[in-house]
Amino acid sequence: MTTMTEASVREFKMPDVGEGLTEAEILKWYVQPGDTVTDGQVVCEVETAKAAVELPIPYDGVVRELRFPEGTTVDVGTAIIAVDVSGGAASAPASGEPAAAQPAARPAEEPKAEGSGRQPVLVGYGVATSSTRRRPRKAQEAPSRPASTAVQSELNGHAPAPVPAPAPVPVGGDRPLAKPPVRKLAKDLGIDLTTVTPTGPDGIITREDVHAAVAAPTAEAPAPAAPAPAPAAAAAAAPASYDTARETRVPVKGVRKATAAAMVGSAFTAPHVTEFVTVDVTRTMKLVEELKQDKEFTGLRVNPLLLIAKALLVAIRRNPEINASWDEAAQEIVVKHYVNLGIAAATPRGLIVPNIKDAHAKTLPQLAESLGELVATAREGRTSPSAMQGGTVTITNVGVFGVDTGTPILNPGESAILAVGAIKPQPWVHKGKVKPRQVTTLALSFDHRLVDGELGSKVLADVAAVLEQPKRLITWA
Repeated sequence: MTTMTEASVREFKMPDVGEGLTEAEILKWYVQPGDTVTDGQVVCEVETAKAAVELPIPYDGVVRELRFPEGTTVDVGTAIIAVDVSGGAASAPASGEPAAAQPAARPAEEPKAEGSGRQPVLVGYGVATSSTRRRPRKAQEAPSRPASTAVQSELNGHAPAPVPAPAPVPVGGDRPLAKPPVRKLAKDLGIDLTTVTPTGPDGIITREDVHAAVAAPTAEAPAPAAPAPAPAAAAAAAPASYDTARETRVPVKGVRKATAAAMVGSAFTAPHVTEFVTVDVTRTMKLVEELKQDKEFTGLRVNPLLLIAKALLVAIRRNPEINASWDEAAQEIVVKHYVNLGIAAATPRGLIVPNIKDAHAKTLPQLAESLGELVATAREGRTSPSAMQGGTVTITNVGVFGVDTGTPILNPGESAILAVGAIKPQPWVHKGKVKPRQVTTLALSFDHRLVDGELGSKVLADVAAVLEQPKRLITWA
């Protein structure tokens, strides 16, 4: 790759578009070599494990070089575009194309985009039709990295080690390099990280390294055998033998990989308890229809999810201890005096949970407006990483898929999540007579370390009471 040495050439580096993210994939370039750009102009779209984000250039000039082609995963801090800021005409590369044929500093091991036609389904708003395509997996590898396997490491964002173990890295008195989830895994499995051979970049210990250390006693004898590379080659070639007409292998990547890691961590960290209640929501459904005609809600989307969200906020106000988190390091329960209400959204990239900041302080029309904005942003695939951070409690409406309810898993750092089942007519005893009524089933999962059965039951009962008698929104709110 040609290095720009002229003083007039500025290099724009991949920024950290989220909190602590280490890499992002270039989804689309909006400029080409020779194009003139201005300060603040969006030059490309990138995707992290959390969201797709557009990147603006911070200065004026002429594009000299695009350092990576679309589909490449680039580390934060790596220069991705060179711009001539001298004010004169710049000579673009003869090919006029990104450096696709040149070896990239970071191979596209883990493409995260699902195509430009993303149309996510916001859980609670019905299923939206979508057409997605997968970007072909990139085959090139950086020479300094070990060969990758089809299934990527859950959290590190780098390929796990091949079957033959690399030469051990001398372990000194320094603390081994590993991400917090990997340290937690090692602790749970009783593995001393100082005894683990790292295979990640820059000597980082991966989940696969920890699992390999668990199996080390049985694998110790054959380990010194010299002809180890042969099995690796066979293992690498194995996927080609699968019948593609009968099986499809989908790499775990992007949002789906991050979600999987978070859910595993949540399920095996927080002791989950789920309680259920079936409730008559006939009056709530009537109120939805009335609000649609109210002038205060003109132009706003009013549906059952709006009133369910408000009912949960009322229940949290009456039982504030439910809105908390568990601080393991400090051994403290952190009660939040604000509610960032998460709404689960199923997208082609995987499940995301953007949240409405300070939902507790919003009126019903304001809450409706915020829900509408959340929907529009999710459908456009523009949900920012910040919109998915800092949630305190979540709603997931599985009823839009026609199921009665579920047992939801907590989002990491939250104490409760409410699942809403399908609302449908059922025979119900009303005023002493069996009548057809609109009925749904609610399920509340909570972290039993900080929420006991009494508190969880009170919250769920309050949500059900508001939905059964929505006039309580006035008397309780």
